Amino acid sequence: QVQLVESGGGLVQAGGSLRLSCAASGRTFDTYAVGWFRQAPGKEREFVAAISWRSGSTVYAESVKGRFTISRDNAKDSVYLQMNSLKPDDTAVYYCAFRFGLRAADTEREYDYWGQGTQVTVSS
Repeated sequence: QVQLVESGGGLVQAGGSLRLSCAASGRTFDTYAVGWFRQAPGKEREFVAAISWRSGSTVYAESVKGRFTISRDNAKDSVYLQMNSLKPDDTAVYYCAFRFGLRAADTEREYDYWGQGTQVTVSS
């Protein structure tokens, strides 16, 4: 079983930055991808960014392009989401997710394991 633990959330003013971490453990393999999703109160969970572990290929939601960067640390089995120029609309619970396969998918149905989420709050 694969376990995912997110960390790094918190409260930040608009225009500020946060760096989220996702640590993976368990029976992981080289052929997988990790994604970040978020869910705001009263809204559906939406895709943010994803990365293919082996190749490092990435994909981003249009709303975060140029502001967020997803990356990986192979030695630590961790994935990071660097969030810059944060806006109040970025306020949400952020989740990391794991899927078997190489493609950095952008839909939650394609992911197999999920973390517990970490809260990000951006004030005006």
